[in-house]
Amino acid sequence: MSTRILTKADLAGLVADLLSAGTRVVAPARVDNPQVAAYRPIASFDEARLDGPLPPRSPKEFFLPPTEVLLRWQKKKDGIELQEVATEHPKQVILGARPCDVAAVEILDKVMGWDYRDELWFGRREATTIVSLACRGVDKSCFCTAVGSGPDAQKGADILLVPSDGDAYLAQILTPKGQALVEAHAQRFGEASGAEAAKSFREAATRKVASNLPIEATKLSGWLADNYEHELWKRLAMRCHGCGACAAVCPTCHCFDIVDEPEGIDRGVRRRNWDTCQAGKFTVHASGHNPRGTQNERFRQRVLHKFSIYPKRFGELLCTGCGRCARACPAGMDLPEILGQIAKLAGAGVPTGGTK
Repeated sequence: MSTRILTKADLAGLVADLLSAGTRVVAPARVDNPQVAAYRPIASFDEARLDGPLPPRSPKEFFLPPTEVLLRWQKKKDGIELQEVATEHPKQVILGARPCDVAAVEILDKVMGWDYRDELWFGRREATTIVSLACRGVDKSCFCTAVGSGPDAQKGADILLVPSDGDAYLAQILTPKGQALVEAHAQRFGEASGAEAAKSFREAATRKVASNLPIEATKLSGWLADNYEHELWKRLAMRCHGCGACAAVCPTCHCFDIVDEPEGIDRGVRRRNWDTCQAGKFTVHASGHNPRGTQNERFRQRVLHKFSIYPKRFGELLCTGCGRCARACPAGMDLPEILGQIAKLAGAGVPTGGTK
C-alpha cells in the first residue's frame, strides 16, 4: 500500500478527466432538498457533495439494481428464442462513498459468488473502481466500530481518501485497481504529506462513533443461535410494521424475487427485483404454508441472518453499522439500541479500539 496527496482542485480535475474519457462517475450528489444527498452519476465535480450528509440509500444499486432484466424471450415458429443480457459493463468510478457502504460491497461478493457466480454482479464489480472517503461519523445511529469496522475502514475500497491539511486528502492506494487509476492520472497526485492531520481526523471520528454503541457485535452469534425462542423477539417485534424500509436502505440486504413479465403476446422478460424477508409473503410456499408467518419470526430472522447465520457461513457479519435502518424505520426499531440489549444478555465485551 502506498500513499499520495490529492488536493480538492486536483480531485475536481480527476473527475473531469474521467468524464472526458467516457467513464461514469458516481458520487454523493446534490438533489432538490439541500438537507439530502444521493449517490448518482454526476456530470461535473460541482454536483458532488463529498462532505455532505450520508445518502439515504447506499451505492449497492450500482451493482445490484432494484430491478433488472436477466433474459428476454420471444416465441418463434420452431420454439422459444432466449436472448441473453450483457454481463460486461462500461467503466465507472464510485467516488466519495462512505466506508460503511464500501465494506458492504465486498461482504456481498461472498454470497454473490457462493454456490453460483452472479455474472451481472461481478460484471459491474470488475468494471468499477471505488474511491472511498473517511467519515466524520454521521449521528447517534452510526455503529460501524461495534461491527469490527470504523469510519476510516479500508475494506472494499481501491483508494481511501482521508481529509488532511487544508483542501487536501491523504490518498491510500489499496489495490491494483487503485494503483492503475493513480498511474493513469499521475499528474493529479502529489507526494504524501499531512499525515498527522489525517491521523487526528481518524482518531476523532473513531472515538465519536465508538461512543454510540460500545459493544462487540461479533460476539453475539452464539447467544442468538441459542436463544431462538427468547421472549425478547416477541417484545421487540410488536413495534415492527413489516414494511421493509430497513431492507430498502440497507447496503448489505440482498434478497430478491424473480418474475416473468410479458411484453406482448409473443415475448417477455425475466426480471430480478429487490425483495425483503420482512414481507409477509416472502416465505409463503406454493401450498400456502408460511414457515415465518408472524412478524416476530420475520424480525428475528433479520437479526439472526445478519449476526449469526451469515457469519457462520461466510465468516463475517452481514452489517456495516451504517445506521440507515434505524433512521428509516417508521416504528422506531433502533438496531443499535436492540444490539445493545442483546449484548447485555450475551455478556458481549466492549471493543478494545482501533479500526480495520
